[in-house]
Amino acid sequence: MHLQRRRWRRLFFIVMVGAIVIPPALPGYVALATRAYRYSNPDDVPEKRVALVFGAGIRQDGSPSAMLADRVQAAIELYEAGRVRKLLMTGDNSSVYYNEVVAMQRYAVAHGVPIEDITLDYAGFSTYESCYRAREVFGVERAVVVTQNYHLSRAVYTCRQLGVEAIGLGTPDWGVYSPRVMSFYTLRETLAIFKALWQLHITRPPPTFLGPYEGIA
Repeated sequence: MHLQRRRWRRLFFIVMVGAIVIPPALPGYVALATRAYRYSNPDDVPEKRVALVFGAGIRQDGSPSAMLADRVQAAIELYEAGRVRKLLMTGDNSSVYYNEVVAMQRYAVAHGVPIEDITLDYAGFSTYESCYRAREVFGVERAVVVTQNYHLSRAVYTCRQLGVEAIGLGTPDWGVYSPRVMSFYTLRETLAIFKALWQLHITRPPPTFLGPYEGIA
């Protein structure tokens, strides 16, 4: 009985140490795994056919949030520089009152991107689902993913694990947005990385909506 108690105590200790040590290490692992595929300067980004731009919220008037506008603007710069030829806007359109991708499209068109070079994914409810659908629904095999630096490692890692040969362009975040905002997003990202690794390597759930193939012309 005494030996059994010692074993249970040892197991409990191992579990507790793992619970403390592993979660903070996960962002480091994902960052290291994607280090060679992440860029901060648009001029350094290798040419790919498609830029995959992730949603990041809209205002009450339907215009892009500051973070979303920064992402779309970075994709526009890639397009204007000839680094990409098509933009795939992916985001949340879960209700008629909330449409990230149309807001992204309007912003890009207003800044000179032809509407025929923009494809909308209305069911990109998460990074995982956006990357999954980019490959399976839109036929994207290679892409530049565009998002803020705090999110870039997970976005690139997720896409690559789901069959998209992705590189990433990160837009500035710390120093641009308030420390309070960035502290919140950074903490949330740690939890999101844990969830992403669980989905990618354990469960592999299908997206909320898959639907027929809609390859980008």
